[in-house]
Amino acid sequence: MVEQDLERERAEVGEQPSAWVRERQVGDVAVLKALADPLRLAILGALKSTVGPLTAKEIAAALNEPQTKLYRHIKQLEKAGLILVAGTRLVSGIVESRYCAAQEAIRLAPEMFTADSPVRSEAYDAILAAIDRVRGDFRAQVLDGRLDFSSPQDGSVGPPGLFGHFTLRLTPERLLRLRTQLAEIFDEAGAEAPSEADDAMDVTVFALLYGLRPGADSPGTGSSAAGSPGTES
Repeated sequence: MVEQDLERERAEVGEQPSAWVRERQVGDVAVLKALADPLRLAILGALKSTVGPLTAKEIAAALNEPQTKLYRHIKQLEKAGLILVAGTRLVSGIVESRYCAAQEAIRLAPEMFTADSPVRSEAYDAILAAIDRVRGDFRAQVLDGRLDFSSPQDGSVGPPGLFGHFTLRLTPERLLRLRTQLAEIFDEAGAEAPSEADDAMDVTVFALLYGLRPGADSPGTGSSAAGSPGTES
């Protein structure tokens, strides 16, 4: 109990439990399966977006979900090592746990996507779950009136929004250069400490870039572009 109290005190003053890591590279099938669910990803997001650990009740309130619906998902995340018990306390004779994310960022190991990888399917399931989670969260924020992709008429700087969806025909070398450039931008942004400015805002970045191997029906020449151009405000 003394050790649990110490962990709780650390969490309350902003310290992370000893098992916390800055970035976790995932290559284990059990962790992949834990990530392959939009609700579990939402739980991780809720724990990362708050100061200090949360109870299951507080997580449920943040996600507007029934608390009983979350228990199984929280336990799976804990078993996979993606969340940690930061402290416990006795409430009406019941042990109440407070949870925190076990990492700041998660990276999927590239070798999981090779043709002979035994966890290739699970790795893509984790990506698909992330897509579903972003879509659900984006829709909820739109309905809540918290997003605006329009450009202010007075020329002032509004909430930043950028959307682009298009296809290109590139050489493998150019695709690699584009991927490297994007990765460098994301790594730079991810290394920044959270801003404490009064006008700071939470920002979501989601990127999906992939090249298709030539197939029987692939065009030999030409290029095409489809979708909406980038819109920034």
